[in-house]
Amino acid sequence: MGKKEYDQKFFLVREDVLPEAMKKTLEAKELIERGKSASVWDAVQQVDLSRSAFYKYRDTVFPFHLVVKEKIISLFFFLEDKPGALSKLLGTVAANSCNVLTIHQTIPLQGRANVTLSLDVTNMSGDIDELLVNLRRLEFVDKVEVLSSGG
Repeated sequence: MGKKEYDQKFFLVREDVLPEAMKKTLEAKELIERGKSASVWDAVQQVDLSRSAFYKYRDTVFPFHLVVKEKIISLFFFLEDKPGALSKLLGTVAANSCNVLTIHQTIPLQGRANVTLSLDVTNMSGDIDELLVNLRRLEFVDKVEVLSSGG
């Protein structure tokens, strides 16, 4: 009888000590995830790996970035309706190394629009307070609120 999932141990291992089949399994999984291969068969052919090796390792080897929990925040903005405002807002988000997951913008009424952004802040340069300060400094931002934060 195999170990239950909660009884299993996990290890962080440097890539250069992984067996070649595990490395190729990771490459094949990435090809499939990115849509560069239409099937497992295509992916294993591209990386020169047997299908049996792929199936042996596919559920046991993962890139480190997928194991680390992502940090997601949702922000609400009240913006002046000016040309390029959303673009500049997104530029500030990108300059702080945040990844935009979702954008929702209402139709501007009386010269103002509501915008809600969900951001992956896993790789953010600085902290959330610094990001909020940078966003509040934008001349067209009337209001910024954190709606939620967490993972």
